Amino acid sequence: MSSDLLKNIFNPRTASAVIALVGVSLLSFGIYLQEVVGLEPCPMCIVQRYAFILIVVFALMGYFLNKTRAFIVLSVLVQIFAVLGAFVAARQSWLQWFPPETMSCGRDLYGMIENFPLKRAIPMIFKGSGDCTVVDWTLLGGSIANWSYLCFLAIITFVAIVQIKAYKAAKANHPNPLG
Repeated sequence: MSSDLLKNIFNPRTASAVIALVGVSLLSFGIYLQEVVGLEPCPMCIVQRYAFILIVVFALMGYFLNKTRAFIVLSVLVQIFAVLGAFVAARQSWLQWFPPETMSCGRDLYGMIENFPLKRAIPMIFKGSGDCTVVDWTLLGGSIANWSYLCFLAIITFVAIVQIKAYKAAKANHPNPLG
């Protein structure tokens, strides 16, 4: 029975659902930490949230389209945003481990949106606001950025395994696996 579950989890449609569920769970936990615990996200956290949102969107598209070619294209997009999210999480982790003597990420996101037109506020988000070096919460010694990085890496790895298995299965069933 466990081998059936393991086989099924690597099915592109099931994998897409798992990735979407994991992404929604991580986003929900982030919102819980913000709204219930009272932790304010820094701009790097917000960018990581955007990456998770896009991962969920593309994973859901892969789930509902349920075609090998669509899965391959959408899973590559999932991996691209997971790599970008991992980069931001790694950078934030680095800043937390080795904070510079003076760190100013600038204004907070909501202050920027309230005080600047949206076309000026959006680029400012990527410049950073608040102190991205502060570790407000940990689990087993890892900060939110550390865990986010590991989750992005897990998504990248899981998607790569599913892509390889889907390609091999398609190749075994059809001479032209992408057709």
